[in-house]
Amino acid sequence: MRFVRSLAVLVLIGGAVMAQAQSSAPAAAAQTPQATATRVKMPEAKPEDVKSVDAIIAALYDVISGPAGTRDWDRFRSLFIPEGRLIPNGIKASGEWSQRILTVEDFVKHAGDAVQKEGFFERGISNKVEQYGTVAHVFSTYESRHEKDGVPFARGINSFQLASDGHRWYVVEILWQQETPTQPIPEQYLKK
Repeated sequence: MRFVRSLAVLVLIGGAVMAQAQSSAPAAAAQTPQATATRVKMPEAKPEDVKSVDAIIAALYDVISGPAGTRDWDRFRSLFIPEGRLIPNGIKASGEWSQRILTVEDFVKHAGDAVQKEGFFERGISNKVEQYGTVAHVFSTYESRHEKDGVPFARGINSFQLASDGHRWYVVEILWQQETPTQPIPEQYLKK
């Protein structure tokens, strides 16, 4: 099995997540999360992490980045709505595109295992923000490295859906795709 390894948020887990998606039931409906009657309580966010669109994007990249070891997963959780989703978009060896819908807890489990073994640093190099009222979309071009100042081993685009309750911003969803030789990142998404 060969997949494009990608991340939002973590390129390291993208391959594992996509491999798991290939072995899972192919029906998208089987992977779609069910709405719950009771909202899960998320940890309280640091006010500086959620005060603006730019702040929450910076906090997300910051919390997933670091040397091999653990991350502050409660800080990560605090950035999302309880029903938040993370969706890696990848390609199978057959050439078919596949998505895997992850809850925040699914992502924490898979990413936590991956970052224990290897350093992972991701940063946005270009953000295109569209906002209307309490809704925002950020198309964030990223670079991923194994060392903080190392050579990027991957880049791609994170598509962030954000919402505000009037007091703070939340991540609702992240959908991402890694750049490939046949789908290079367009120049317009590389400019600051």
